[in-house]
Amino acid sequence: MNYSNTDSCIFILCELKLFQTLAALWYWWGSGVVHAKVWISDHQDVYIGSANNDWKSLTQVKELGIYIVGCPKVVKHVETYYDNLWKLGHLNASSHTKPVRDEQWQIDRPVPCWSHFLHSSERCRSPLPEYVEIPHVAGYPVLSDPFSFKIPIEMPGGNISTLQPHLSYLSFAPPEVHFLCKLIKLVKVHGVLDKNFNEVHILLVSKLLFGKFQSDEHAWVETIKSVTFRGTVRINTMDWLGQSGYAKQTVFWSTLSSAVSEVVFSKQANVRILVAYWAHFIDNTDEYLKSLLYSNVLCSSSKYNNCSGKVEVKYYVVPEFNLTGPAIDKNGSATGNTYPGYTRVNHGKYAVSDQRAHIGTSNLIWDYFYTTAGVSFGTYNPAIVSQLQEIFDADWSSPYTLPINPLGGMARLS
Repeated sequence: MNYSNTDSCIFILCELKLFQTLAALWYWWGSGVVHAKVWISDHQDVYIGSANNDWKSLTQVKELGIYIVGCPKVVKHVETYYDNLWKLGHLNASSHTKPVRDEQWQIDRPVPCWSHFLHSSERCRSPLPEYVEIPHVAGYPVLSDPFSFKIPIEMPGGNISTLQPHLSYLSFAPPEVHFLCKLIKLVKVHGVLDKNFNEVHILLVSKLLFGKFQSDEHAWVETIKSVTFRGTVRINTMDWLGQSGYAKQTVFWSTLSSAVSEVVFSKQANVRILVAYWAHFIDNTDEYLKSLLYSNVLCSSSKYNNCSGKVEVKYYVVPEFNLTGPAIDKNGSATGNTYPGYTRVNHGKYAVSDQRAHIGTSNLIWDYFYTTAGVSFGTYNPAIVSQLQEIFDADWSSPYTLPINPLGGMARLS
C-alpha cells in the first residue's frame, strides 16, 4: 500500500523476533553508545523499538516496538534527532567537550561543551542545528505539565478501537543531542479499521527545552506513577540496575526504584517486573531486584501504613540461552553452542500501567538516560495500552518465567 499521498497515520504495535547505528559516545559523555533503534523510511514511516538491525535480532531475540505509518511531520522530528547524531559522529570530541561536576549525581564527567550542565558563560556555540539556549541546571527538572500531543489511534488486531484523541509523546536521550521541538498541526489521522478522519495537534517531546519538556527518564517515572489506585504497572526490560553500569565513577540511581515504591505505598498498586536472564546477565542485578521486593516488607511493617500494594519480580528465561556463542573456541575445539552469541534473550524495553504505555529503546540503567542515545514513544491510547498489557501478561504467565525469592535467593540457572 502506498501511503505517500495520504494525510493519515497508522500505528501498529509490533512484537518481533526487528536500526541501530553503533557508535561510541564514550569520549563525549564518559560512557555510552548510540543505542537507539529507529527505522525511517522515505520521510513517511518510522519504527521505534528494541530491535537491532541484524539477522540475530530478527530471528533469535524477543523484541518489541511500534511502527508509525504515513506520518511525515512526526518522522521529520525523529530524522532531525538522527541527523544530529550523524553530525556528532563527525565532530572531534576532544575539542568539543568540557569536564563538569554533576551535582545531581555527585560525579565528575565530560559533557559536550554546549551542554546545559555547564554555566552559560562556559558553553560553546552548539554545532548541531536547531539548538536553543537554556539556563544552567544541575539536573533534569521534574515538570508538572510536560507538553504532549493528542492523537486518535485505531490499532489493527486489537479488541479495543476508538477515535477519541488521547495524549501521546516522544522522548529522547541524551539531552545535548536534542533539537528544538514545536507545536505542529498534524492535519489528519485515521485508523485501519475505521476510515473516519480527525484533526489533531502533536507536540514532540525533547529534553532540550527544560522549561517545557520532560526527559526520557521522567517519561518512565510518569508511566509508573500514572497507575490508578490499586491498579497494576507492568515493566519489561532486559537489564535493571539501581546504578550506572559503564561510567568511570559509579552512580547510585534510585529514580525508578523510588517510583515503584511510591505507587506501592500511596496507590496500593501492584507492580510486576520482568527482567531477562541470559548469557550476559549482570551479576548484581539480583540484589537490586530483591531490594525492590523489600518494599513489600516495608509496606506491611506497621499497622498504620494501610498499605496493600505489592512488587512482584520474575526473570524471563529463553530456552537454551546458555548455548549461545562461538561454536568453536580459540583452540579449535567444539563448544557445544548451537546459537549465535548475544541471542536467546527477552530484549524488549517497555512499561504499561492501566492508563499509559511507554515503548523505549533503553535498558533501565543510569547510563542509558544520561550518556546513551535512545528514543521512546508513549501514549494514553487505550488500544495500545490494552495490547501491551496482553503481551506482558502472556509472558508473565508463560513457562519461561522464574520468580525471584526475596529471602533465600534464586538458584543460579545453568
